[in-house]
Amino acid sequence: MDGFPGIAEAARLLEAGEVSPTELTREAVERIASADAELNSFIGFDPEAAIAAARVSENELAAGGKRGRLHGVPIALKDLFAVKGMGLTCGSRILENFVPRYDSGVAERLKSGGAVIIGKNNMDEFAMGSS
Repeated sequence: MDGFPGIAEAARLLEAGEVSPTELTREAVERIASADAELNSFIGFDPEAAIAAARVSENELAAGGKRGRLHGVPIALKDLFAVKGMGLTCGSRILENFVPRYDSGVAERLKSGGAVIIGKNNMDEFAMGSS
């Protein structure tokens, strides 16, 4: 893969069978691991869980169970959206230990469509735009 594809291109590559969800997610994980110390773009990131979710997507797709246009596409969400079992801080220290037992509507729809949620992106506290 030459450069990391955007969402539409990743979906096209998956549809065409040019790349697997696991390959795409591994590439995303490697890029995040190599650049995030400098960028500080991720608040929550679990490479093992992301790759495991990609394998599930890969198996579903191989069995003909495509759930949506984003099935197998790795996606990160701002830390404003609850993802069951993944820390939710909204960029604030007062929520640093909060782990939701539910998915937000956004996460629920992405998951039901087969997207692979790879982590949570950093943000201004409570999305107030202070930085």
